[in-house]
Amino acid sequence: MAKLEILRYPNPRLHTVAKPVAQVDARIRALIDDMLETMYDANGIGLAATQVDVHERVVVIDVSEERNEPLVLINPEIVWASPSRVKGEEGCLSVPGIYDGVERAESVRVRAQDREGAAREIAAEGLLAVCIQHEMDHLMGKVFVEYLSPLKRTRIKTKLLKAERELAR
Repeated sequence: MAKLEILRYPNPRLHTVAKPVAQVDARIRALIDDMLETMYDANGIGLAATQVDVHERVVVIDVSEERNEPLVLINPEIVWASPSRVKGEEGCLSVPGIYDGVERAESVRVRAQDREGAAREIAAEGLLAVCIQHEMDHLMGKVFVEYLSPLKRTRIKTKLLKAERELAR
């Protein structure tokens, strides 16, 4: 297993739309293992392959307290979303240190393949539902700050670019 580099907003590669995984094989399982290691190391609860510059439809999530219940979603698609919405603070490993309110469906049903390639359907609500929607946005090339006002987005972009320049010194 290896830790991967997480792309940071406003990196344009974060806006790449991920392609479906054609075959769940050893390469995809190695990617999943690396993504889980990267997510746990960064203290995240979700990571999409797009965030590590792999543009295939793979997501890993673990919202458990003990950090020992990884959920793998390959080629996920939301088949149902509740009409009831909830607004909550979201953060992102690609947008470090930034949190803001985003409105999402309160619960969803997702069809995906697991790490072995078996099809499954998952009903999710609360934090898991929010996390699934957030990570699936990444697969579509969308970062959560795009739900915010243009002014907030510009401020966030400026702040992150400034931090990046200071790190490069």
